[in-house]
Amino acid sequence: MEKKIKRDISTTGDIKFANLKVTEPSSYAAGTAAIKKTLEHLNKEVGLFKSLSTLSSMNQKDGFDCPGCAWPDPEEPSKLGEYCENGAKAIAEEITPERADKTFFEKYSVEEISRWTDMQIGKSGRLTEPMLLPPNSAHYVPISWAAAFELIANELHKLDSPDEAIFYTSGRSSNEAAFLYGLFVRAFGTNNMPDCSNMCHESSGVALGETLGIGKGSVTLDDLHEAELVIVIGQNPGTNHPRMLSALEKCKNNGGKIIAINPLEEAGLVRFRNPQKVNGILGSGTTLTDIFLQVKINQDVALLKLVMKRLLSKEREGEAVFDQDFIKSKTAGYEELISNLDSYSEADLIQSCGVPSKKVDEAVELLAKKNRIIICWAMGLTQHKNGVDNIKECVNLLLLKGSIGKKGAGTCPVRGHSNVQGDRSVGIMHHVSKPLNLALKKVFCFEAPKKEGLDTVHCIKAMYEGHAKVFIALGGNFVSAASDTNYTAKALQNCDLTVSIATKLNRGHLITGKTALILPTLGRTELDEVRGNQQFVTVENSMGKVHQSSGGRKPISKALKSEPSIVAEMANAYFEGNHQVDWLRLGENYELIRNKISEVYQGYEDYCIRSKGSGFYLPNNARVGNFSKLPGGKAQFSVNKLAEHLLKKNDFILMTIRSHDQFNTTIYDMNDRYRGIYGERRIVFMNSEDMKSMAIQDKQVVNLTSNYNGVLRRAEQFKVISYNIPKGNLAAYFPETNVLVPINEFARKSNTPISKSIIVQIETTID
Repeated sequence: MEKKIKRDISTTGDIKFANLKVTEPSSYAAGTAAIKKTLEHLNKEVGLFKSLSTLSSMNQKDGFDCPGCAWPDPEEPSKLGEYCENGAKAIAEEITPERADKTFFEKYSVEEISRWTDMQIGKSGRLTEPMLLPPNSAHYVPISWAAAFELIANELHKLDSPDEAIFYTSGRSSNEAAFLYGLFVRAFGTNNMPDCSNMCHESSGVALGETLGIGKGSVTLDDLHEAELVIVIGQNPGTNHPRMLSALEKCKNNGGKIIAINPLEEAGLVRFRNPQKVNGILGSGTTLTDIFLQVKINQDVALLKLVMKRLLSKEREGEAVFDQDFIKSKTAGYEELISNLDSYSEADLIQSCGVPSKKVDEAVELLAKKNRIIICWAMGLTQHKNGVDNIKECVNLLLLKGSIGKKGAGTCPVRGHSNVQGDRSVGIMHHVSKPLNLALKKVFCFEAPKKEGLDTVHCIKAMYEGHAKVFIALGGNFVSAASDTNYTAKALQNCDLTVSIATKLNRGHLITGKTALILPTLGRTELDEVRGNQQFVTVENSMGKVHQSSGGRKPISKALKSEPSIVAEMANAYFEGNHQVDWLRLGENYELIRNKISEVYQGYEDYCIRSKGSGFYLPNNARVGNFSKLPGGKAQFSVNKLAEHLLKKNDFILMTIRSHDQFNTTIYDMNDRYRGIYGERRIVFMNSEDMKSMAIQDKQVVNLTSNYNGVLRRAEQFKVISYNIPKGNLAAYFPETNVLVPINEFARKSNTPISKSIIVQIETTID
């Protein structure tokens, strides 16, 4: 009888405190410190010559797109380098000399690796050949590509229904890979296509779609430069989108103003020392924020209503504050919004948002005089129960000011992964689209499924409850990125097969189904040749511009395949070479894929030609002020409720955040330089008065718990750090605190997890 081996897998790694050092938070972002830290990291991880020669091609017109954030490139990229500190660190991990190869997996069991920190796992090196984790085995072993594809095909054929399979997509995949992946999934027969948008900007897409007719932002990079006023709300660009600081600096130099709204005052919005300018190296740099409004966690709607009420008072007193011509000709629902604003008292709104009345007045005075206004936001607005309402309230303010559909004005949701927006544009979504189904039938001659698929939280529940048995991930670190870590881990372990297409090792490769496959793929930096013909891929940035990405480095292993090739061969294996789509031909020639995209989707005409160089913008109705798709042909004002958190005594609101040495779930180092934290990640930021009231000492070790519907969740051993954060609020890093996010609590309409407003308790007595 076969011996069964229990995989005792850790979802967190062993908890061992390092030497925590705490300093005053930084008063600026970038500067010489960023250059120094970047060079030190590159030299340590890869070597300066190898890394700098590669980075010289990143985000250049004939180079490769950064695998990090989706911030757009300027029309004329800097020859000194169009990348940030974290982008450089991402490339260092891609071109590292370390290898997670056959020898590595022979040496280390999955259980042993799972005891490592996320940073240690990520630094294991590049994956070099397909690996199989058989049932009841403790070690991955090599498997041929042919055998891997046959295994996947067999498991998919075993399913009683196509809906028992889940096909996840990360934002790093290209348009070509994503389109081919979505095509295969629909040909297979399901719409179960959760993606990382479900966990981040889904609230933005829903809110913008309902109010402006398109689920994307409306501005371009030039708009940001020309804006009179930029409001940055629920976003920390200095850490999460550092290249955005250059655009904000240009806005300031052109006479623009900036209002920052956030529970934490982040260094990146205080002052920017541009490392490519003399005053950024030798001088004090540029002060970015003119007005900082320190709002309580998830009380943005209360603050925005207060601002609009005070603007309304000015309008009623005879000042031309609102753009009444725009409101009358382009919008619907104005009267209902005004009636709603009148129903609130200013005192209650001030109490809710926690921002001093005088600071609100400063913002109102600035807003009253400006018309070219852009609002930028990220996860600080979207990952709440009322995430959709948060975005809609931002739209209300812009519509009142007529700041949609004109230069220097509009909406700017800042996407967190390089092609997450592109994936959605070319078909990665769990919703059913009748126009898409009709187009697929016309172009590919098959009927796409008409049943709604599962988003991220509901696919996790399906796996947990045994309704889904195969999980395939095109990129990503699903277990660490998703909410309710332990629940998600159990869901994946219930599967018969889990498959991960990836460049390097992560915790998601350790928490697997009964059988698991790792399929290694080319990185963005690497040359992609198929049968001797060099290929390029395309991506879409955060502002809807599509452009090419072409790596030039020799692949780290001859066994690697590109994502389009992997998807094509997987589809061909499933259909046994007998399908109306010529999968292998598409996988060998990406120009054919782009031609098919242009046949299926509007806006991609002459795709192959237009994507070269600086690329092209996709159509955007909100950008040109066309709201004809909406009811009455007009943009929609909306009435939104205040956030409701029923707090008991000693309850706190926790938001999960990134450290500066982190991108999404990838941990580059153990520091958070801008917030003054060094050597440790298991910390929780807390207001000093709250600490005093609970008799908590600085650096005291506590546990954090959440209790939703009687289910107790615990994140163990965090050191408390006194910080400038509103009373009743806490902040801590993810993925360490994702365990506290309940699987059944998510944003209304968008189903985005509530990672930025978790009700938690603090256990001060540790066993």
